[in-house]
Amino acid sequence: MKFRCERDVLADALATAGRAATGRTGTLPVLSGLRLELVGDKLTVTGTDLELTIQLETEVGGERDGAVVLPARLSSDIVRSLSPGKVEVSVDAEDVSISGGRSQFTVRPLSIDDYPRLASPASTAVTLPTAEVGEALRQVVRAASTDESRVVLTGVLLTAEADGLRMVATDSYRLAVRDLPGASALGADQKVLVPGRALSELARLVGNAPELTLRLGEREATFEVGSTRLTTRLIEGEFPDYRRLIPPTHPNKLTVSRDALLEAIRRVKILARDATPIRLQMTADSLRLSAITQDVGNAVEEIDAVLEGTEMTIAFNPEFLNAGVEAVGGDEVTLETQDAARPAVLRAVGRTDYLYLLMPVRVS
Repeated sequence: MKFRCERDVLADALATAGRAATGRTGTLPVLSGLRLELVGDKLTVTGTDLELTIQLETEVGGERDGAVVLPARLSSDIVRSLSPGKVEVSVDAEDVSISGGRSQFTVRPLSIDDYPRLASPASTAVTLPTAEVGEALRQVVRAASTDESRVVLTGVLLTAEADGLRMVATDSYRLAVRDLPGASALGADQKVLVPGRALSELARLVGNAPELTLRLGEREATFEVGSTRLTTRLIEGEFPDYRRLIPPTHPNKLTVSRDALLEAIRRVKILARDATPIRLQMTADSLRLSAITQDVGNAVEEIDAVLEGTEMTIAFNPEFLNAGVEAVGGDEVTLETQDAARPAVLRAVGRTDYLYLLMPVRVS
């Protein structure tokens, strides 16, 4: 195999596919590598850990067809380190040569015979609105758990609703729900649980792509964005009944500037060490944020706000609160509460397609 390619194009391809390659070699060391296959001027780069696969195609100057498996991290670092311009990759019987400018590296490939054969994606495909899906992913995936001891909570639930598609994620401390009206990706009453890690990678890929295609199989989901294909195994298990977590009514509603609230949280949480909660004291015309850390100090900031309901003080984990305010978007946000011990709901003023529910923290 032999081809030439612009350094940045090859570096981006290796980095993208490399995010699916595993750093844990275990019983299959070859999974720490990337499979490169050249046919004519089309180079296909694949990375997988058997749970997540990212495969992309790019145009290169092909000279000799072939395939090879390169160590993912090493090859990516080498290509990124080269001078801007053309890079040449050449494979002989035992080594792979990577050169650019006046630099040349030689790398030992991994066994291509050990690289797993990947199944073809499902034939049935649906097209989703890329811009809305990208925004929904950024809003919802952040609420998924990263604790592998509760695998179900590391997933994002995709479920069919009467008017479209709904995405839901929770780590048991917070809950994010986003509706995509008109997006018909699932059959009636169908639902699937997609790993949050895979959807985080999909959010990176979506960018400004004009189109996103979804192919659902029995045990895997494949997303196609341009010349990149991401395939992930679906999670088996029953997602929690999230609907019962959402209070039907909230007697108290605070409206505040989103930017002002984000800035206040950013400053006050400097003193919120070791997950010290931020207290929100709500009055008729203001919101007072404070954090008190023993033996360190305290921070207080007051911003304008409008409260409909009863004055109260409620406390939240600062990182979870900040993530929620970032996610809802809009110029103004509302914080809907019942009391200091029950879940609160963040929304953007004028939007009903997204909510971020947050469990309060008990403070003395």
